[in-house]
Formats: sequence, C-alpha cells, structure tokens
Amino acid sequence: MNTTANHFEALPLVTIVALCYNHARFVREALDSILAQTYPNLEVWLVDDASTDESVAILREYAAANPGWKTIFLPENIGNCAAFNRAFRQSHGEFIIDFATDDVLLPTRVAEQVAAFQRLDASYGVVYSDAELIDEDSRPVRYHYRRDAQGQPHPRPASGHVFAEVLRRYFISTPTMLMRRATLAHLDGYDETLAYEDFDFWVRAARDFQFYFLDAVTTRKRLHPASMSRRGYRPHDPFLASTIRVCRKALLLCRTPDERAALAVRLRWELRQAVRWGNFRKGAELYGLLLETQSPQLLDRVLGAYARLRKGQ
Repeated sequence: MNTTANHFEALPLVTIVALCYNHARFVREALDSILAQTYPNLEVWLVDDASTDESVAILREYAAANPGWKTIFLPENIGNCAAFNRAFRQSHGEFIIDFATDDVLLPTRVAEQVAAFQRLDASYGVVYSDAELIDEDSRPVRYHYRRDAQGQPHPRPASGHVFAEVLRRYFISTPTMLMRRATLAHLDGYDETLAYEDFDFWVRAARDFQFYFLDAVTTRKRLHPASMSRRGYRPHDPFLASTIRVCRKALLLCRTPDERAALAVRLRWELRQAVRWGNFRKGAELYGLLLETQSPQLLDRVLGAYARLRKGQ
C-alpha cells in the first residue's frame, strides 16, 4: 500500500487563483512561492488581466514547466473581481486563495491554514493570519499587526462572528485569507460591479459565516508607495463609489442596534475623508446613509450640511 499517495488523496484540494496585472517585476518570486509550498494537493490557476508588460511571457513559461497549472489570458482588462470569478467558477478546490502575483506565500502557508480549518466546524468560512509587509525590493517593512511586549497582536484580531467588526474597522490582511469554497459559492463569488473585492466579501461572508484568526505570519504583502492611488476620496474615485455601494448592502444586512452603530463608525470615517478631499457629492451620499443608521453626531451634521451645499460645484 502506498501510504504517501493515500495521505495525499485524503488532503483537501486547495485552489490558488494567481491574479496578474503588470507584475512582471514580481511574478517569478510569487510563482516560485507556490512551487515552494509544503502542502501537496494544490490546483493552480494563472489569470492575466490583459497585462501590457512581460507578465504573460513569464506566466506561459511557468505554465509550460508545470503542465498541471491552468491558465486564463484575458484579452482586455476586466478588473480583479471579474478576473477572479473566471477562475473560481472553473476550479474545484474545497478551499480557495485569491493570490496577487506581487505578493509571496511563505512555504507552510497552505498547510497551516488547512490544518486550522480542519480544527473548525463548517460554520467557519475564512481563516486569515498576519502578514509581513515588504517593499518593492522585497525588503521587510513591518508586520500587519502591531504586537505588545509579549508578542501578542494588540488589539487582538477578531475571531468568530465578526460582522460588526468588519463594518467598524479594517483589520484583516486580505492576502492572507484562505476561503472555504462553500462560502464563496454561497455569495456567488465576488461582486463584479465593484472596483475592489475585500470589503464587500467580508461584509457578505461575515453575515453568515464565522472567521478565524490564525496567529502566524503566512504571507509577504507587497507595498507600492509610488503607485498608490492619487484619486483616493477625490471626485470620480471608483473605490469610494464601491465602498458606498457595500455600505448600502451592509445597512440592509444589519440586524441589531450594535451592528448599525458599527456601520455608523465606518460611514463617519468615510464622510470625513470625502469632505476633506472635496468629494462633496459622495460625502452627501454618505451622510444620507449615516442618517439611516440614526447615529449622526454634531460634526456629522455640520459635514453633511456642507457636503450637500457644495455637491453641485
């Protein structure tokens, strides 16, 4: 009896959807980190979202060297949400990683997170962890979570029913997530009408599934200071428009006063940033949503009135 083969077959299949858009400088390091995984039962999809650099040639090289890997080369840029869904809907893994090819998986990443899932019941839809943030030359910058003198993350990242927490604050390092396929299927994948995926996924997934924080560094997340959006919160910022759409969804999903209060914290922050950067139209929309939470404060009223006064300018 081949015990190694039997053990391999008993392991859940994990799908890695490797999404690339103009990552030629980083993609070899990313793909090498897939090859370095200690977990053996992987399904790999390479998805290029119409890169204009040398990314496609590199992806083809790796696909040729790894015949089991599958590829999708999109003829036009359709964005991360739609590109991910193309692979997700053809994949078979019990668990899924959305992997940007400018990031790096540490060798035991998949093994550690699958082991965590196997200790949890089916009500858990996501395992996430800590990340090491690196610069464009792969040099360490810091970790995602700040830690106290005992090495514990402070504040402790939430586990369990985290719906109110994901409304209230940003705390999950998106690239570290291992998602249960059943969770993504329940949501019908990512919402392709949005400019980004993580906030919407957290809100919708956390409504019906629990999240688990694995206290380990599993991923190296790339920082790109030079390419950070200069349009953030300014007029015509597509990310803010998507954030507002997600907040509207979240309001419909809220069931308790505490959840509505948590959403008000988020809306209050977004309102202040929108007004600060002159996006008065979106600021007025955010204030309208904040009113629906029944939690406006004095400063909110002042900012809301100012945004409404200026939104036509």
